[in-house]
Amino acid sequence: MTFRLVFAAIMALAFSLPAEAGVAVQAWGGIGKQGVDLYVLTNARGMEVKITNYGGIITSIRVPDRNGKLENVNLGFDRLEDYLSPGYGGRYGALIGRYANRIKNNSFRINGVEYRVSREAYSTVDNKPYDERVWEASTSNFSKEARVELSLLDRSGTMGFPGTLRVRVMYLLTDDNVLRITYYAVTDKETVVSLTNHAYFNLGGDLSGSVLDHLLTVNADAITAVDETNTPTGEMRPVAGTAFDFRAPRPIGSRIKDPDPAIVRAKGYDQNYAINGKPGTLRLAARLEDPKSGRVMETWTTQPGVQVYTANYSPPPVALAKGYQVHGGVALEAQGFPNAPNIPAFPSTRLSPGQDYRQITEYRFSVK
Repeated sequence: MTFRLVFAAIMALAFSLPAEAGVAVQAWGGIGKQGVDLYVLTNARGMEVKITNYGGIITSIRVPDRNGKLENVNLGFDRLEDYLSPGYGGRYGALIGRYANRIKNNSFRINGVEYRVSREAYSTVDNKPYDERVWEASTSNFSKEARVELSLLDRSGTMGFPGTLRVRVMYLLTDDNVLRITYYAVTDKETVVSLTNHAYFNLGGDLSGSVLDHLLTVNADAITAVDETNTPTGEMRPVAGTAFDFRAPRPIGSRIKDPDPAIVRAKGYDQNYAINGKPGTLRLAARLEDPKSGRVMETWTTQPGVQVYTANYSPPPVALAKGYQVHGGVALEAQGFPNAPNIPAFPSTRLSPGQDYRQITEYRFSVK
């Protein structure tokens, strides 16, 4: 055998070997005096997830289709500057806290004391909302699975919330193509907490067009009914016989123009589903399938609810420039119920000193 043939055989063998799981760290710029890094998690099957410690943002998720072709299925950007650009407000792939989603009139009471909260009014330079903070980060390979752990100190009064919260969020990529997010928090004063990640998914690839032909299944018999501000009223509304019924798989766009007032107001789906099963147990929340590529993603969580949001509005300028469009992705945000601090019948989102907040959400990728 000639040298050229031997070299070709060696190279072919090298490229056929499984990838090695691990974490690579890249400098990604900075904000003020704080450095920002990008963490690249890779598993033994070649799946790759990129996460930055700015806002805990998932910037990309590359998974194979039925033919083994890798594509990014997460809407996001390649530069830190894009997330800081004027008019940016999409919070693509970011950690959301201290409380994900709506609270009626931005106020609630704990032990008779009223707290008024606001994303902007009560935040300071050092204590901004979670998606605008530079988190502390540490990395390691755990049981041959790549992970990055982020942490921050959320001081009492930030955004108007009581209690100083110590928060940790761990992203772990398994060799089974599962991205697991585990949220931890403790407080020094009774407060409310609901943490989530605001990733948008397009299983055809982030620039493949709309997700209206994706098949969606949601493991929920009811939604939280909403008022004219899209805030839950406390009523549980069965999905049977409505455009919100995704208990069996059907295209996202099949009834997205339904005249239901909640759909009309939101210009599509923007709804919290009450996941079947016991909150606190890891169970299926939703399943997404792209028939064209064969990619499938299941969302499993310990949370009580999942917000289905179909990117109903024109994207911010930086996203339009990249080629993103209305309905170009779908968010499946596992969370506490919106407005739960004001509705005792909802699963509680209160956290007291001595208690541990711990929630898990998994995105399980496969092909069909």
